[in-house]
Amino acid sequence: MLKKRHLLIPLACLVLFIFIKYTIEFGNDLNDQSPIECLFCNIAHGKITPPKLEFENDEYVIFKDKNPAATYHYLAIPKQHFDSLKVLNESHVGLVERMKNGMIRFLESKNVSIENAVIGFHIPPFISQKHLHLHGISPKSEMDLSNRINFFIPSFWFKSADDAIESLKHADL
Repeated sequence: MLKKRHLLIPLACLVLFIFIKYTIEFGNDLNDQSPIECLFCNIAHGKITPPKLEFENDEYVIFKDKNPAATYHYLAIPKQHFDSLKVLNESHVGLVERMKNGMIRFLESKNVSIENAVIGFHIPPFISQKHLHLHGISPKSEMDLSNRINFFIPSFWFKSADDAIESLKHADL
């Protein structure tokens, strides 16, 4: 029992650290952003450059994350504004599946091993931008401890794309 407590205290501290980090670092970005002011909406619609769009179709774009957790760290963002997974429902399953499959194809085009990749979404309030975005990160073995925690699956702050799809199908996000 004592050993379990010794493990829970550091884990609780790490979770608190992540929460505080996001609150301080991104707090101003999350205050009632309208789609007009949304950084990711402006990127998706080509209103600001950089970043260079690595892939684009009618529904979403893919570009390199500005703070990569590993050599290959890309974001897929829908062109339509959604704050996060929390506002989606069963009707959005197709969009999330297409974003996930598009990210997988994109990473594979870079000769990236999907088995050594993390593909998923942060869950509010642990989001850096108030616009739905899918992370594709590889190799996960390159991630430092902070990023391994930040993108840990399964956790209450980060959900794999597959888990997000299943949750949407059952409306339990």
